[in-house]
Formats: sequence, structure tokens, C-alpha cells
Amino acid sequence: MKNTKYVFVTGGVTSSLGKGIIAASLAKLLQERGYSVTIQKLDPYINIDPGTLNPYEHGECYVTEDGAETDLDLGHYERFLNIPTSQANNVTTGRIYQSVIEKERRGEFLGKTVQVIPHITDEIKDRIQILGNTGDFDIIITEIGGTVGDIESLPYIESVRQLLWEFGHENAIVIHLTLIPYLAAAGELKTKPTQHSVKMLMQSGVSPDILVCRTEYEISDSIKNKLALFCNVKKEDVIESIDAETIYDVPNLMLKEGLDTVVLKKLQLPHDRQPELKVWNEFLMKFKNPKNTVEIGLIGKYVELHDAYKSISEAFIHAGAQNEVKVNIHWIHSEELTVKNVPKKLKKLNGILVAPGFGERGIEGKIEAVKYARENNIPFFGICLGMQMAVIEFSRNVLGLKGANSTEMNSNTKYPVIDLMEEQKNITDYGGTMRLGAWDCILKDDSKVRDIYHKEHISERHRHRYELNNVFLEQVEKAGMIATGKNPKTNLVEVIEIPKHPWFVGVQYHPEYKSTVLNPHPLFVDFVKATLNHALSQPTNH
Repeated sequence: MKNTKYVFVTGGVTSSLGKGIIAASLAKLLQERGYSVTIQKLDPYINIDPGTLNPYEHGECYVTEDGAETDLDLGHYERFLNIPTSQANNVTTGRIYQSVIEKERRGEFLGKTVQVIPHITDEIKDRIQILGNTGDFDIIITEIGGTVGDIESLPYIESVRQLLWEFGHENAIVIHLTLIPYLAAAGELKTKPTQHSVKMLMQSGVSPDILVCRTEYEISDSIKNKLALFCNVKKEDVIESIDAETIYDVPNLMLKEGLDTVVLKKLQLPHDRQPELKVWNEFLMKFKNPKNTVEIGLIGKYVELHDAYKSISEAFIHAGAQNEVKVNIHWIHSEELTVKNVPKKLKKLNGILVAPGFGERGIEGKIEAVKYARENNIPFFGICLGMQMAVIEFSRNVLGLKGANSTEMNSNTKYPVIDLMEEQKNITDYGGTMRLGAWDCILKDDSKVRDIYHKEHISERHRHRYELNNVFLEQVEKAGMIATGKNPKTNLVEVIEIPKHPWFVGVQYHPEYKSTVLNPHPLFVDFVKATLNHALSQPTNH
């Protein structure tokens, strides 16, 4: 079995410094050098997973192939590395304590007093090593959420301290990500917050091997020397991470700074093969030099926090680069859309995407947006709830089923065209009980989606409770909205489209989760292409 090496990434001074992007960028560089790498995220909150968290609190909940509801950083890992993550890549304090308490109830601790050390820290250490024990990876990067000094992070830092001692220095290292703020009044960068942060980490018994310093301005040699002196690291171990134009620039910036070389030297691994980043840089080239621009409206209910739709906005970046167009996303709050203002708010758009979501807030606005797209031949893409809204709009305005709705919004609707799945009807717990993870779908011959995917059998990730009610399917299809994708086992509708419309597709699954830099999702690529055709067909206003 291969000797797996570990890289721990901690953060100091402030949260949201971009530990996930640094971890993903380092992993990308190591992968380009021929190493098999994966990344895991340890989240210090007590929720079992982010599945029940409000998107305003935590941004998007990302779903893996095996149905784990996880942190949005796992989306970055997949988009950068182009390999799927799993349940094992995300651990929360809630899951750790749940596991330990269950063991205690089963009597596994033989009557001992259960304590944070060793029982909680042992559980954390076991979770950290699950991926390493598979023998599939040369290097595992472990990102620890939160900031050093947070009470909830302490058991994780202690677990890292123990593992560093157990693994030995050539098998495990710590990268500490920190902030070098610029004080405008003094006109200089300040190292003191970083010094304090490192001191706090060292008080927990962990010394950083590498400092990655987030900064708005270049760090001079004298600052690097100062940091090296006060933080017990060598000067070449102080890495500058300057603000980038896009997250996709960060691997190149880290390559220039030599982060991957420093890491490999410390782990005593060969570092002669240089990362090429050929396909990556081709993508960046197209992304930064678009030939056209399209205007796409994202109709959602959490639009104030763009992270709530992180995978969708990233999928647009991938699909835009593929089409050599700049995708301008117009973030439109569905609660603000009414029958009267829809034409004014949506008239300049080349495409309309109605986003996923839960609950009845903002539903009528989404339905009006669908109607506008359908009646005005504007390319339309509905994802999850967006597809359900398309079915409701069609049922109301084309079939004439007045008040047609989803039982999620109105349990007494006369026409429940969207209804709860049978197996969901007796469920009272919300966490982890939806249809989650990868499910199969068979696409119909001669359909738009079949042409887009270039295959009949697809697998996509889900996260929902409600489905198109097959009782109404015949009526819907007769009127011109066709179910072109179905689950082979359950016969539930996965894809709808209107063949007479230039581009009108709704999907029950979440294609955005599978879009990566190297493999942009075909649905997003084709949707962006349709919006470009729409843009080019519009009369120009000179």
C-alpha cells in the first residue's frame, strides 16, 4: 500500500480568505505533476451536514455522487480536479459527535468516561484517514474550516497535532493561510495579525510549515524576512497570494510562487516534473478573450448572496469559455417579479434560467418568468424547482388548469401537477431524507436533450422531494410539453422540453454540480449557445 502524505490547511486572522481555493489550486498543481490527490473539508459546525442550513447562512449546499449534502468548497475541489468527491470528503462536528454518542450508547467504550480527548479527537483522526486508507491517493489535502482560535476548531487542531507526531514530519505538513492587511493611513502592509495568528496556532502545539499570505499588494522581501523570523519558517516558505482577477488564475499564481515545489520538498517527494496546465490555460484564454456577450437572467430567491447559486454561476463560466462568450448574469429576485413588470425587467435578456429552491416564497414571480420566456421564444432553462415551475405555468396557461400548483406550495390544489414522491409522504425529519445523489435517466430519441448529451443513458445528481405527477403527464404531453427523460426504475419524469420552442428545457436534477473546467456540462454549453443565437438574431440599436 502506498504511503499517503497529508497536507493540512488552516486559516488565521479572518474567515473567507479562500482556504478552499488555495487547497484546490495546490491539488491541481500536484495532479498536473502526476500525483493522485484528493481534498477533504472539516467543518466545525454542529449541524450534521449543510442540508438543513439556509443558503443565506452557508451559501449553496453541494451534493456529491453518493448523495452527501456537503459544503460548497467540495464543488471547487471537483471543478478544479475533475474527479468526484464523496461522503468521506466532508466531515462536520455534528457527524463526529453523533458517531461518538452512538458508540457510547452501544457500550463500545467499556464504561469509560467519554471525553473530547481522546474520544472526539480519535474519531476526527479516523475520519481524516478514511481516504488515505483506501490506498488510492498519494497526497490528501485536508482543509480545516473556520479560523485558528475559534473554540469549535480546537478539537480539530489538537487532532492535527497528534497526527503530525504520529505520521512524522516528512509525511504530514501544515499550510497556514493568513491575511497581510494594508493600512491606507500608514501606507503599508502589516504583519502583526499574521504573527498573532501563528502564535495562537503554536500555542495549540502546531507549527506551520508554510505561510500563504493573502494580500492586496505585493509582499516585499523585507516583509517575507520579517515573517520568516517571527513565525519560525524559512523565507522560501512564505508564499504570496495576491488578489486574483478570477479564482481560476490562482493555480498559475501558486505555480509562479512555487507553492507545489515547497510542498513536495517538505514531503520528500520527487518534484522534477513541471505542471503544464495546458488545457487549464486554454480555458483561461477563452474565458478572458470572449468574442461575444450574452445576457442571462438567473431568477431565484437567494440572489442577494451569489454563493447560494455557486455551482450555477461557475457552470456558466465553463460554458461561456467553451462558446467564447462572456456570460453576464443578471441576478433577479423572483419576489420582485409581477405580471406588470416582467416585460420591462426581462426584455433585454437572451436567456432565462429559473433556479432551484424550496418553499413558496417568490413562486409566482418564477412562474411569470417562465411564461415570458415561453411566449417570447427566449431560451429557457429550468433546474429542479425551475422545471416544476415550467410544468405549473404550462398547466395553468396552456392546459387551462386554473390554480394548478405543487402540493409543496398548496396542499389543497385542485390540480397537483407537482406532488410529493410516495416514499416521501411519511417522512418527518428534513435532514438527509430527500432524493439525493446520482440517479439514472433514459433520454428519448429525437429529443433536444438526446442531441445535447449525444447518448441515451445519463446519470445526474438530485436533491429534491417533489416530482411531476404522472397523472397529468398525458394531458401535458398532448398540449406540446414532452417528457424527454425518465428514470428507468421509477418512471418519474427527469426532463421536459417544448419542441416547438427554440430552446425550452427543464430538468429535475442539478446538472450544475457536474460541470468542471475540463468538462463543462453539455446542457449549460448548449443553453449558452442558444442564448448567443438569440443575441445575434436581435436587431442592434445604433
